[in-house]
Amino acid sequence: MIELIYGRNPVLESMRAGRRDVRRLMIAQGVKEQGVVKDVLALAQRQKVQVSRVDRRQLDKLGRRINHQGIAAEVSDYPYAGPEEMIALAERQKQPLWLLFLDCLQDPQNLGTLLRTAETVGVHGIVIPERRAVGVTPAVVSASSGACEHLLIAQVTNLSRAMIYFQERDVWFIGLEDVEGAGELWQADLTGGLGIVVGSEGQGMRRLVRETCDILVRLPMWGQINSLNAAVAGSIALYEAARQRSAKDT
Repeated sequence: MIELIYGRNPVLESMRAGRRDVRRLMIAQGVKEQGVVKDVLALAQRQKVQVSRVDRRQLDKLGRRINHQGIAAEVSDYPYAGPEEMIALAERQKQPLWLLFLDCLQDPQNLGTLLRTAETVGVHGIVIPERRAVGVTPAVVSASSGACEHLLIAQVTNLSRAMIYFQERDVWFIGLEDVEGAGELWQADLTGGLGIVVGSEGQGMRRLVRETCDILVRLPMWGQINSLNAAVAGSIALYEAARQRSAKDT
């Protein structure tokens, strides 16, 4: 199948990553060949990708809420990874395995934000369920600013079973859930083999996923609002883990 991804950074990162087959690059007439566009065209020439100059209205037909920035690309499907690839990546980097598990996120913007954060801090892999959750769609590619193109992301039929698979390989799962008995995030040791689990926007983690976690942690709050959305909470947890892991390496 062919997907259409759009936006300057998403297209650039997809071509830089080189994990998809780029069939055709479309650039709106009148777009200046400078900055990111210049970089994209240079990659297209190097990779022998067909470049078409199109009427901007052709790109506008992608949707009212789509900010294509005058550029889009026809590409092959997103290349989902497997658990073995994540383990191999951690071994090559000589680091404890670090994973992000997302339980039934529905909002492409939330998923994209978390993927962008995960790529920034160096997570080795992300695991999402095949059903009742958004996958890596063109909207998610855009929301992640192309970060997902550099990540190993697995889609699995059973999230808790995948957690057990990694637990048997010395991964400790930390679930973000503001429930009675949950400890504070800062008090948890996030330096070893680690899986951070973030629940869906409205329901949080499903029961079996929550019960499979080794511990539950929460983010302390001192203001009038008593919750954060999934993307914000998950990003805070990822950066706390990055801080601890970086401190341990120094």
